[in-house]
Amino acid sequence: MTRMTGRISAREAWEALQAEPRAVLIDVRTPEEWAQIGLPDLSGLGRAPVTLTWSPAAAPAFAEALMQAVPDKATPVYFLCRSGARSQMTTDLAAYLGYEDVTNIVDGFEGPPDESGRRGTVCGWQAEGLPQRKG
Repeated sequence: MTRMTGRISAREAWEALQAEPRAVLIDVRTPEEWAQIGLPDLSGLGRAPVTLTWSPAAAPAFAEALMQAVPDKATPVYFLCRSGARSQMTTDLAAYLGYEDVTNIVDGFEGPPDESGRRGTVCGWQAEGLPQRKG
């Protein structure tokens, strides 16, 4: 079994999700972030993102929830957070758990702040204008 981990942009992730019907998007942000900022909207692809909050202190619970949400470890899995840091940790954990095709969306949902401190304008899911909805 070959394990593949990668790092791609939100736009590249959207294209991969469109191209691969088995692919799963896992949003690892908090319920507050989903409610206040929004979620990727995959309804046009006939599916929804999986929402699993990441916390390093709760890594065993996250691992269990991941294995329940995506039991087939050959499924392509894309991890998303605000700006790519938490999702990198979950990508690494998934690879450690034996998932074969895991990818971190490096610019996240909101991306880094612009010069004025606002997120969602420089890069990431929002800045790319990809489908989204309020959580």
